[in-house]
Amino acid sequence: MGVGLPLWVADLLVTDRSFYKDSHPATPRSTRNGGPALFVDVTMLPRSTSAPVRPRRFGRYTALDGLAVLLYLILPLAAAFLPLGRIAAVAADPTAAVFLLNLGIYAVVFVAALLAARRYVARDLRILGTRPWFTLGILPLMLVAMLIVTVLVVMLSGGVQVSVNQTGLEDMARQVPWYLTAPLLILIGPFVEEYIFRHLLIGKLSLYLNRWICYAASLLLFAALHIAGREAITFQSLAPYLGFGLVLVFAYVWTANNLMFSYFLHALKNALSVVLIYTMDISSLAQ
Repeated sequence: MGVGLPLWVADLLVTDRSFYKDSHPATPRSTRNGGPALFVDVTMLPRSTSAPVRPRRFGRYTALDGLAVLLYLILPLAAAFLPLGRIAAVAADPTAAVFLLNLGIYAVVFVAALLAARRYVARDLRILGTRPWFTLGILPLMLVAMLIVTVLVVMLSGGVQVSVNQTGLEDMARQVPWYLTAPLLILIGPFVEEYIFRHLLIGKLSLYLNRWICYAASLLLFAALHIAGREAITFQSLAPYLGFGLVLVFAYVWTANNLMFSYFLHALKNALSVVLIYTMDISSLAQ
């Protein structure tokens, strides 16, 4: 059974055709008098059917999508070969240098991703804007659900294990002020990751593969990204990110693949993390 679609989203999908008319061809049908073919108007379909009409909401991959993914994969690899250790400023404060490098890489990918998804961003914001109070009310509830699911997955894995990624964030907090890390962790990073792991791996890849395969790929790759190359990939090390990603996948699919809703939820969770990192020692919770 698929994930339920909120009725207010379904209603808007049926009535808002400004995006669909460019992203996929309409279905032709012949006129009664044998004249030229007309196009089916989705707003004229019966509203009493048991399942809402869900036109395909995604175009295929574009050159900008390819560029964004290429930058996301290539830039970190290229940065690894830079002789940064020879620079005196980097040697004096490597943590701050790594932060600035990550900020630069993610900023470049962010621009490419935003350009590639600009029409989807505008459409999804318009959809969320039709029920602003619902959106504002459901986001905190989703965040609470995310924390609960994460705790349950961590418990199933055998307990809390502070990841190298988490330790790195705490080290960064000691060297870099919050007003510099917040743009990366709340604005830029979540959008890039939601674009890659939800918009591309679910929204667009589901045009070619079974959607459940897309859900699994999104979840596993998202979790693995946060520990790959830093520590061994085990269920216990993946657990926090599996719980986190599971709710993000659910939120994205539940809102009819709304990129901006999953982005706002991701950003809200990261905002909470920033507050906790700068106000308490997170690693002490595992002791």
